[in-house]
Amino acid sequence: MPCEDSSSSFSMQLDHNEKFVSFEYAKITCGREINGETGLSSYCCGKSLEEILDLTYGTICQGLKIDNEESKFILYLEWDALRAAIAQYLGVEDEGIDSDRCQIISVEHNEVGIEIAEIILPPKEIPKILPCNLK
Repeated sequence: MPCEDSSSSFSMQLDHNEKFVSFEYAKITCGREINGETGLSSYCCGKSLEEILDLTYGTICQGLKIDNEESKFILYLEWDALRAAIAQYLGVEDEGIDSDRCQIISVEHNEVGIEIAEIILPPKEIPKILPCNLK
């Protein structure tokens, strides 16, 4: 990693009060699937969408005790995708969030809450780490 190869799929579940419940994030890169296994979804559970937008990458790294470079990179992809998806859903414009790279596919209201599905293009900026083939 990092690779600038493909878009990602993203789906987010909210409760009926639009509080965050969970998300699923999937990207295939360098022959390996990246998905939401860093703990970010649990870390954000119960927070308002605005609270999540205010979370910094550094704060989340510390809170989840992420210390290796590969996990930090994956967490960054998840954090960036989550913020972009929330900003797109809320119609928030913030120069620190690239919400233009998100495309909402569907918004479904059901008995559990709200599910938002999106396609997310790769971020413009990513943390500097060595590609997988150079490690």
